[in-house]
Amino acid sequence: MKISTKGRYALRTMLDLATQDKGRLVPLKDVAYRQNITIKYLEQVMNLLSKAGYVRSVRGAGGGYRLAKDPSEYTVGDILRVAEGSLAPIACLEDDVNQCPRASECLTLPFWMGLAEVINNYVDSVTLEDLAQNTVKGNFSI
Repeated sequence: MKISTKGRYALRTMLDLATQDKGRLVPLKDVAYRQNITIKYLEQVMNLLSKAGYVRSVRGAGGGYRLAKDPSEYTVGDILRVAEGSLAPIACLEDDVNQCPRASECLTLPFWMGLAEVINNYVDSVTLEDLAQNTVKGNFSI
């Protein structure tokens, strides 16, 4: 599995907002500067996050962005799924019901299902608050 630039930037942006929100809106240009992301690209990322209801925005002078909820209420998985879509390691696991005609005879399917479970459990166990406080544990097992 490879996370795209959009997914990485979405996570970095949400983390930036989590750490910079001091009760006021955070200007997009400030996020772009700190994260070394072009404003044009950051606008695309913010559009995704805004449509998902993850950020609130105010236009105009004094405007900017802030998280819609507390950082503890966002998991890395939530954010990556907004930017990336499914995190399934193979296409046949992207839907709730496996549509692959070979599913019943596929000897590798249990492996892929296990990998998907490990990925989802891990990304869903880490919150923005964990990242902001640098409390992410690298202790996981397959």
